Amino acid sequence: MRFSFTAAIVGVAALASSVTADLYNRLDMNNSAILFIDHQSGLFSLIRDYDPDLYLNNVLGLAEAAKYFNIPAVLTTSREDGPNGPMLPELRNLFPDAPLIARPGQINAWDNEDFVKAVKKTGKKQLIISGIVTDVCVSFVSLSAKKAGFDVFVVTDASGTFTEAVRDASWLRMQQGGVQLLNYFSVVLELARDWRIDLEGIAALFAKRLPPYARVMDSYNGAVSSVSS
Repeated sequence: MRFSFTAAIVGVAALASSVTADLYNRLDMNNSAILFIDHQSGLFSLIRDYDPDLYLNNVLGLAEAAKYFNIPAVLTTSREDGPNGPMLPELRNLFPDAPLIARPGQINAWDNEDFVKAVKKTGKKQLIISGIVTDVCVSFVSLSAKKAGFDVFVVTDASGTFTEAVRDASWLRMQQGGVQLLNYFSVVLELARDWRIDLEGIAALFAKRLPPYARVMDSYNGAVSSVSS
């Protein structure tokens, strides 16, 4: 197993910060909103810390889970009239009625009054955040929202940037600021809390976007069919 010095530092920082932090502030589907920050067609080409296809699957899987749990969404773009490009159409199509705040120039979305108003209008205390790029668009708004009194959860594998080193440094900065880091899979399951609410529905979310989980479901369905026959 390859040792990552940066990852080790992130772990130490998380341990140190836990002395005063709430050790387990759980996501609550009834008190959460989801923010998609600058998932734009031009910016998508900057992502190098994840495989592009895997990354897109994670973003869309997260979005589909938000729809499944009926979690309100706020979308925003940065200078979409320039090289950053428009919001990814696949993402916009999932939330046709959600507010889409086109920022004319503010790099930190929290500096845009319309965006902050849209977030506050959801009435939710917990913010689930993903975006491009991790070190700027995600970090800036996450730290700002945390300072404004929100509980902030950043989805690590639905946020992307230039390199793994840049990503790890960004994670460290956010953790030191009290932001929680989760991957897409854990976000969905923490929101669900109990498979019994809808085993097949939750599993179908994963099977659609995570090939390994699709194989889990194939095995499960085969076993069920074998018992039934």
